[in-house]
Amino acid sequence: MTIGEKLARLRTLEGFARGLERELTQAEVARGVREELDGQISQSYLSQLESGARPHMTANTRLLLARFFKVHPGHLVDDLDGHHSMKPRRALDDRVDLWLIDGAETFAEDRMLADALLKIAKHDKSRDCLVLLGSIVENRQLIERLVDTLEVHPRPARKKRRA
Repeated sequence: MTIGEKLARLRTLEGFARGLERELTQAEVARGVREELDGQISQSYLSQLESGARPHMTANTRLLLARFFKVHPGHLVDDLDGHHSMKPRRALDDRVDLWLIDGAETFAEDRMLADALLKIAKHDKSRDCLVLLGSIVENRQLIERLVDTLEVHPRPARKKRRA
């Protein structure tokens, strides 16, 4: 599911959740973000996101929309493998998740890296995943064995240190 499809679906769900018996319009979402969250998103920007004219949104926009729709910021990215994860937002992980999502978009040309960053961002305990990874990488021999065992694509040859 794309970001645009998710936003359209969330507008529908939110409209019914608010008792309107219809989807929220893009203008109503923009007004709600402004009035309820003291944020700023234009209707035209939402339209561009939903239509796919803008494939990515800023971290601030992602956080505002996640708060407005009460979803995890990691939900507001294109699905890579067809999964439709909607997990509750965890305030502690928001900044870490946004950083990971931005990193995935920055390194989109490296699909394996981008996918890994998004998988961590979508995990319920993304911060804990990174802390655990930090602990694991302290063991250099373990990392070498894991990388050699799990590696799909060969790494570039390492430069040997001169003595």
